[in-house]
Amino acid sequence: MDILSLIIGIAAGAAAALAVYIPVRRAIMKGRRDEILEKAELEGEKIKQERILQAKEKFLSLKSEHEKSVNEKNAQLRDAENRIRSKEGQLNQKLSEADRKNHELEGQRNQLQAMEQNLKEKEQECEQMRSQAIRQIEAIAGMSAQEAKNQLMESMKAEARTQAQAYINDCIDEARMNAAKEAKRIVINTIQRTATETAIENAVTTFPIENDEIKGRIIGREGRNIRALEAATGVEIVVDDTPDAIILSAFDPVRREVARLALHQLVVDGRIHPARIEEVVAKVQRQLEEEILETGKRTCIDLGIHGLSMELVRMIGRMKYRSSYGQNLLQHSREVANICAILASELGLNPKIAKRAGLLHDIGKVSEEDPELPHALLGMRLAEQY
Repeated sequence: MDILSLIIGIAAGAAAALAVYIPVRRAIMKGRRDEILEKAELEGEKIKQERILQAKEKFLSLKSEHEKSVNEKNAQLRDAENRIRSKEGQLNQKLSEADRKNHELEGQRNQLQAMEQNLKEKEQECEQMRSQAIRQIEAIAGMSAQEAKNQLMESMKAEARTQAQAYINDCIDEARMNAAKEAKRIVINTIQRTATETAIENAVTTFPIENDEIKGRIIGREGRNIRALEAATGVEIVVDDTPDAIILSAFDPVRREVARLALHQLVVDGRIHPARIEEVVAKVQRQLEEEILETGKRTCIDLGIHGLSMELVRMIGRMKYRSSYGQNLLQHSREVANICAILASELGLNPKIAKRAGLLHDIGKVSEEDPELPHALLGMRLAEQY
């Protein structure tokens, strides 16, 4: 009974406390809600004012830019208007000047017409006087004007033939006297203007070496390096008792140059064996072909010759490694090109065409096609082909 009363009392107390707590809680929550709403209203008003201020600033900035743009356009319009007015003034001035000149030309035209009419009248008077004079002369001479004219023409023809023949004979004699002298002068002048040194080449190249050890490394075991080098370059390599030297023998100077450059690179590199020899020779051949093409281009530029095909330019570069009658073929061809240009200028011919022909006159000597043909015919075919 006491426990039940206690439970009932506790429940009644809890109900009373809850009845008091709920209104108090509601009052507190309402106060907080009002406070939050007030803060939100204040914050919203603040944001609103800031946005209004920003909008005003942006409006003022846009207004300023617009006014500035309008002012600039107005200034441009004023400048354009001033230019137009200036041009109108100039145009009016030119029109006035043109009108004045037209009036002057009209006056001059009238004067010319009057002068022309006066000349026609004078011509008629002269014609009448000439006809009268002819009639008087015919009456005095006893022959017509046509007969007198024919007789005068025959006399003048005979005299002209005599004088012309005498003049022609004098010109022929003078030309014969001066021809030999002028030819000698042209040749001497040409030789003096193209005098150059002569380089003599032969069919062998000497490759210097420092000692017998390097010579042995070049020869290789049982001569395998020498054989590999000869097979790769097509050059005969002579190793004899000549101290500090190896002889490279071949009629083709390009092959000798490939062998010389390859030997130099192999000696500097130190690795000398058949595989390395083939690699170096192939590399040197590519480099030399590039150098040959560059030499041909440089020669054409130096001589002022343009429009040649790359194959002809390459052949010109190969002439550097050829010789003809003891003279370097490229140097010889350059000299001939300059001589031909000078002679052509002296004779009133085209020096550019003559220079091109002089440069290419021995091009058949460097071609590897049809070596049995005379080099002149082969050069002609190459020039026609390329």
